[in-house]
Amino acid sequence: MSQTTTFARRFACALIVAAAALTVSPAAQAATKIQHLISPGGIEAWFVQDSTVPLIAMEYAFGGGASQDPADKPGVSNLVASLLDEGSGDLDSKTYHERLDRRAIELSFSTSRDQLRGSLRMLRDNRDEAFDLLRMALTSAHFDSVDVERIRSQVISNLRRESSNPSALAGRKFLELAFPGHPYGRPASGTIESVPTITIDDLKDYTRHVLAKDTLKIAVVGDVDPATLGKLLDQTFGALPAKASLTPVPDVVATKPPQRVQVTLDVPQTVITFGGPGISRHDPQFMAAYVVNHILGGGGLSSRLYHEVREKRGLAYSVYDALVWMDHSALFIGNTGTRSDRAGETIDAVDREIRRIAEEGPTQNELDEAKSYINGSQMLALDTSSKLAQALLQYQLDKMPIDYIEKRSEIVNAVTLEDAKAVAKRLWSQGLLTVVVGRTPQAAAQPAAATAPAVKAN
Repeated sequence: MSQTTTFARRFACALIVAAAALTVSPAAQAATKIQHLISPGGIEAWFVQDSTVPLIAMEYAFGGGASQDPADKPGVSNLVASLLDEGSGDLDSKTYHERLDRRAIELSFSTSRDQLRGSLRMLRDNRDEAFDLLRMALTSAHFDSVDVERIRSQVISNLRRESSNPSALAGRKFLELAFPGHPYGRPASGTIESVPTITIDDLKDYTRHVLAKDTLKIAVVGDVDPATLGKLLDQTFGALPAKASLTPVPDVVATKPPQRVQVTLDVPQTVITFGGPGISRHDPQFMAAYVVNHILGGGGLSSRLYHEVREKRGLAYSVYDALVWMDHSALFIGNTGTRSDRAGETIDAVDREIRRIAEEGPTQNELDEAKSYINGSQMLALDTSSKLAQALLQYQLDKMPIDYIEKRSEIVNAVTLEDAKAVAKRLWSQGLLTVVVGRTPQAAAQPAAATAPAVKAN
């Protein structure tokens, strides 16, 4: 790449960064600005027109994700997401990326359990080229063998590194424990054994079944008028098939706790992943669960788990937990790391604090502070075009109403102490699913009757 081209790219990137930094809290005006846009060709999007800066951010998702991988070939969707921008139309991979770089267009794909997602960000003056490059990636990706093998090698290299990474091993084993025999229990990025078996036909077959308009959700925030955006959406997504052909994914409840699995790995620090069945996004008790989980482990330095495990006992540098909801199940899941000889003590401290909140619930003061923080942090969480677009996409995937941003504070404030106590008992009274990755000191062992067989790391 020439010095002139490099300078142009850096200058354009600097403009995008500066534009994002200058955006004045899109969330502050979003409630009155969010439009339900329908293009002339019937493509729907949630749209916030914002001319504060010459920037456009788009987030979108297709239903499917890693749950559509063949049972014997986990990792297909991950490979597809990594290859869609590796050459398409009449452009090879190198030329395609040069086009992106020249205009400082940020285009990426990723996969989750339930969606194949994409992100596109550009300066207003580069919108036509940006949307056209996306169209090419979605409709005419090459999947050339040389690119497939290059990306496959990168994925396998990452998987090999993860095989000695205690956090990665703990996450994988936890999902296996929580969802045995279900697509959610399979590793989204694949395995060292499965990725080499994935063929180019597998990749093309996945795109034919998943990339379709009926599951497509789109959110756009930025400096573009509705008529122009409608045309861009039609040009970009209009040629996709009308309907996806997805393999049905059954609803599933995570494995009932308590259960514990030890994964033996000779590393200095033991990693502990814990959790259990969660609560669906549309459960009437969801917001109460969200607020009380902030008190337990989602509130960072102010959470109970942090106080008990880090501040009071000095067992770990950090500890947290979060609610995770998917299309067909839900979890709460947490993580911490500690010295091998203190793993048992750490597990006991986490378990004891979770049982305490299940039995007693939070205090009124804790509840009031959590609600105040959650409401106050929303504006900061949506203070750029890209963050707002991501939030609007997630609200669509969660099947929230288009005015949800406006209603959210009211929903949070409606949570009562009785609500919080009831949902805490519901979520945490049964104990924990726990995965321990590290050395196996006696202090970390469970009573034999309740302990699952130890698993050695591959």
